[in-house]
Amino acid sequence: MIGLPPLWLSTSLVIGWLGVVFGLAEVVARRLPWDRELARKIVHIGSGNVILLAWWGQIPLTVGLGAAVLCSGLTLASYFWPLLPTINGVGRQSLGTFFYALSIGLLLAWFWPQAHPEYAAVGILVMAWGDGLAAVVGQTWGSHAYEVWGMRKTWEGTLAMVLVSGVVTGLVLGVVEGHFSWQLGLISAIAAVGAALLESVSRFGLDNLTVPLGSAALVFWCSQLMARL
Repeated sequence: MIGLPPLWLSTSLVIGWLGVVFGLAEVVARRLPWDRELARKIVHIGSGNVILLAWWGQIPLTVGLGAAVLCSGLTLASYFWPLLPTINGVGRQSLGTFFYALSIGLLLAWFWPQAHPEYAAVGILVMAWGDGLAAVVGQTWGSHAYEVWGMRKTWEGTLAMVLVSGVVTGLVLGVVEGHFSWQLGLISAIAAVGAALLESVSRFGLDNLTVPLGSAALVFWCSQLMARL
């Protein structure tokens, strides 16, 4: 049986992974300056996967919260100074990246002490992959548009959000349980639809907060309910 890695190794892997993600995004931003949104999506999707390393290495809560606070401060400051031009230099007037970092810290604070990191992982990965790929699909293939509170969305992007979120949730829960069941499928479907609804109605980058927190909460509460039945 493979034991847990030492703290220095798991922490180094987390830092190294984030360094690779941001480094790759910076290269893409420099090579393709006309497509800065691509660099932003690399950061959005890639950085979310750090939760898997933190989960596998059982990163202590203090370390995780410290990193989340640091990232939140940097992303917030970058709206006033050019600290992170790769992710904030795309002409967006929102606090989306700040909310993203904040949501990771809140999910760690919520589920790490309960020894249920899988729920934090669900919320963060739904945000990373579900929302990230929904934007890519909507911008690339979206041809059937609709509006919610003045925000333009596409049905193609929303469908991608539902499908990817459901798959991500099902995979995480299936790995934890060691099998897949209709109960896990139902929970995944509820979480996927909930995530898509939250993404559709959230403005000013708040989806980076409402989607991960809402998805994690739905999966957690549904799992608790199923356990009582």
